[in-house]
Amino acid sequence: MTDAALLPFLDRLADTATEAIMPHFRASGQVDNKAASGFDPVTAGDRAAEAALRRLINETYPAHGIMGEEYGDENLDAENVWVLDPIDGTRAFISGLPVWGTLIGLMSAGRPALGMMAQPFTGERFSGDGKTARYTGPGGPRVLKTRGCDGIASAVLSTTTPALFKDAEREAYLRVEDQVRLVRYGYDCYAYCMVAAGFMDAVIETGLHAYDIVALIPVIEGAGGRVTNWEGGPASAGGRVVAAGDPRLHAEILDVINR
Repeated sequence: MTDAALLPFLDRLADTATEAIMPHFRASGQVDNKAASGFDPVTAGDRAAEAALRRLINETYPAHGIMGEEYGDENLDAENVWVLDPIDGTRAFISGLPVWGTLIGLMSAGRPALGMMAQPFTGERFSGDGKTARYTGPGGPRVLKTRGCDGIASAVLSTTTPALFKDAEREAYLRVEDQVRLVRYGYDCYAYCMVAAGFMDAVIETGLHAYDIVALIPVIEGAGGRVTNWEGGPASAGGRVVAAGDPRLHAEILDVINR
């Protein structure tokens, strides 16, 4: 089965996640902390959605593998591995803010092949296969296309928060932030989708897991952008990531970070 043949399955998975999550959004419910120190929240919505996604994948494609934030890994040696983050942006979720999303990615032969960010509350979906990318939601479907950006001075940049960068990483990040036109904080997966849609220009992050980024790579690259780690290599393992809508801007950001 080709990667393209699996595209309709992304919508089935997104429908399943939406059904599991929405009863918990803007509802009073228990929030657990997964972190030994600090705060890493998880909700019943996270757990219910990932469990439902895993059931559907195992029933439909039992030979496929799964990597998920809440319930770990299974069959990672498979040719096709689904990479799941049921609620990316749980802090926004528990704050009632609709800038979280369900991330559904597919690694095929070790590369990010398909991805979707679904936002159940707004009814938006951003999907891609690394060659093309599409949006469905309010206003109707359309092709996603990143916008041109002729340099850092013209760029709109996003990151979760500068507080996540420490020491030399923080200095490197601030060299970029100090030069951009506008910076916005706190949008998690939604910021990457705004890069793909041509409304923002770049996202810089650190400390990501694979399930935070795999689904977003085929969307941004399918829309014409580029996603790598800070060294210019593959970003699918997470860590320190730069995503930019214009490959020229991406190269300039890497140069400034590594200066």
